[in-house]
Amino acid sequence: MTKNQIRSHHHCVYKITYHLVLVTKYRRKCFTKEILDRLQEICKDICEKWDIGLIEFSGEQDHIHLLLDFHPSAQPSKFVNNLKTVSSRLIRRDFSDHLAKFYWKPVMWTRAYCLLSAGGAPIDVIKQYIENQEKPTE
Repeated sequence: MTKNQIRSHHHCVYKITYHLVLVTKYRRKCFTKEILDRLQEICKDICEKWDIGLIEFSGEQDHIHLLLDFHPSAQPSKFVNNLKTVSSRLIRRDFSDHLAKFYWKPVMWTRAYCLLSAGGAPIDVIKQYIENQEKPTE
């Protein structure tokens, strides 16, 4: 799937792109390269199950960024909650010894997340396009 590909679903065509940022609980710098690599695999698998394209993935020691290609029937809040739940469970299982240094409870992500619409034309360009539509004179 390419970054600018327009997709179709039932009776619509669409391009819905989101930038998702997930942050570790207490902003703990607990991610290693190995954990980030595993997180990328987990996120890719979850996206495939939801029919959501994972365009880009990256992260630092205390957060990750995902660029996602959604479809109209996907509910972003349910997807994010599922992604956080599953990834937390699997990472805590696979890296329990390492994460025990940072967390004494079974947690990994903060409750909050950042989800931003992304891509396409800037809002000003779209607004100008709509304003310049030829209206009927009669």
